[in-house]
Amino acid sequence: MARRKHEEEHENHERWLVSYADFITLLFAFFVVMYAISSVNEGKYRILSNSLGIAFGGVTAKAPVLKDPAESNTAIMSLPIPAPSSAAQRANDAIVKREKARMTNIARDILKAMAPLISQGKVRVTQTNRGVSVEINASVLFAPGEAKLNAQSDAALRAVAQVLKKVDNDIQVEGHTDNTPINNSTFPSNWELSAVRASSVVRLFIDSGVDEKRMVAMGHGANLPVDTNETPEGRLRNRRVQLMILSGMPDVVTEVPVTPEE
Repeated sequence: MARRKHEEEHENHERWLVSYADFITLLFAFFVVMYAISSVNEGKYRILSNSLGIAFGGVTAKAPVLKDPAESNTAIMSLPIPAPSSAAQRANDAIVKREKARMTNIARDILKAMAPLISQGKVRVTQTNRGVSVEINASVLFAPGEAKLNAQSDAALRAVAQVLKKVDNDIQVEGHTDNTPINNSTFPSNWELSAVRASSVVRLFIDSGVDEKRMVAMGHGANLPVDTNETPEGRLRNRRVQLMILSGMPDVVTEVPVTPEE
């Protein structure tokens, strides 16, 4: 009877489907793993690999150590997607461009007003993002150790005042000296001398019609030299008055996060 039952059983010709299904599953898992590696996301790769390891044998996989593409024969290409420029950014760029052009026009007008002194090397005009700087040698404005403007400088400074009247920028007037000590009944030190010299220029601008609310006078003494104090030429340049016409460019405000103390 056992032999007869064995002869009645039919051979199963579809057993290859089981092996084929296993092969397709493993192939799918392989491409999923390759995709995870190409996306260079270590967290997702770890989750995926651990899940596959548990499903196919209970072994968890470690995250791969990604090498520098420059040190590997296979480079992983990642093309950055530029962020679209917002309307606010475009508007801000336009404001900055207009303000730079306006400050350049102010610098040109000052160059015209002080052309004779510039040609003599007594005045320097420069422009930065902060504004327009006008560096005037003190020998043009004052007698040695004095803070009263002389007649030679009066016409030039009043021409500059006419330029400043037409704009609304804030103005810093800074006085500077060399490191030669001074001590008399009027100026106990270079601090007082530099501050009063700056104030003298501010006072002339006010008399010429520049709004006093836009200006500030500062004395730096000998603390901000632009040349060496070891030579007569260097000390001559360090004795100066600097006008700073401040730019009206919008400030970039960055909020500082407050982190709780540990």
